[in-house]
Amino acid sequence: MTDPILIMTVAASVLAAAGIAAWAGLKAWHEWLELKRMELVNGRAEAVMPQAAGGRIELADLKERVRKLEAIAAGIDI
Repeated sequence: MTDPILIMTVAASVLAAAGIAAWAGLKAWHEWLELKRMELVNGRAEAVMPQAAGGRIELADLKERVRKLEAIAAGIDI
């Protein structure tokens, strides 16, 4: 197992695999950023965002949950 050629071959293979994986990851990241830039330019980002009314309903729901938890903590039956 101490054959220098085998060790060099394995090391070169691992280094090549790591390089290819890093390159592919960076390429995918760059393309994802470009997609997000295009969405912002075309105005599609607003379509993905939740509507204001939906946010108000969610906020009211959270306030109701907090009120119920406070009542439970105080020992009051609802």
